[in-house]
Amino acid sequence: MFCKKITNTFFIVAFTGILLSSCSQYQQTLRGEDLGKKFAMADSLYNAGKYKKSLKLMEQIVPSYRGKPQAEKLMFIYANTFYNLGDNYLAGYQFERFVQAYPASDSAEVASFRGAKSFYELSNRYSLDQKETYKGLEKLQEYVNTYPDSENREEANALVNNLRIKLDKKDFEIANQYLKIGDYVQNYNIAIVAFENFINDHPGSIYRKDAFFGRFKAGYLQAINSLPSKVDERLITAKTYYNSFAKYYADSDLKEEADKILTDIDKRLATTATTEEPTSK
Repeated sequence: MFCKKITNTFFIVAFTGILLSSCSQYQQTLRGEDLGKKFAMADSLYNAGKYKKSLKLMEQIVPSYRGKPQAEKLMFIYANTFYNLGDNYLAGYQFERFVQAYPASDSAEVASFRGAKSFYELSNRYSLDQKETYKGLEKLQEYVNTYPDSENREEANALVNNLRIKLDKKDFEIANQYLKIGDYVQNYNIAIVAFENFINDHPGSIYRKDAFFGRFKAGYLQAINSLPSKVDERLITAKTYYNSFAKYYADSDLKEEADKILTDIDKRLATTATTEEPTSK
């Protein structure tokens, strides 16, 4: 039992010594002037998954290695370190620089894809500024065009689709907001135009059905809130919006609500027609 305690104590002391020695060596290299040692230790730490420690060394030597044979490898692992640490802004920026500097590199495809993914991750939710969304879309599309046979093509296309859906949602919600504003100002013309623009500009959107219905509803509300002299004309226009909706989405979950609105339109038009019939003498 006594020997076992000695053995355990020796192991702990030895391990602690190795750990302190390792830390001491890292600090010495970090504070030193030897670029070669910094490069070697940064590479070793990177391969061991110790990205934060590796990054501190790389940040010291990257400027000094530009134009040197080792620069290609250094610049790639530098960018990839930011990627592994989840710093998407710097990862995207550094991968972009790497591809520009080494377009013929064996790592160019990986750098291009990971850089594009980094910009994808920076994309804000649909209601906020979409600058990074457009950047991610541009980079992903550029990647797909440059590497059409890549094994990452399917994932890249899926990411492109996600970003396009986000942009579609933003435009649709803007049109939908105009519809809500119309309830307050009793004017739905802007909503009608916004939904029409969405339909024309987003032919493959998952929100297209809702846009057709939104235009129909806005047309109906515009009609029934108009001056009496314009009601019938606008109800008839609203019916054309219904016909367009029903042509493409006859089996949709919005059809029942659309049919209720259409029934009210027909009743209003029938009432007007009866009122305007000449009385018999």
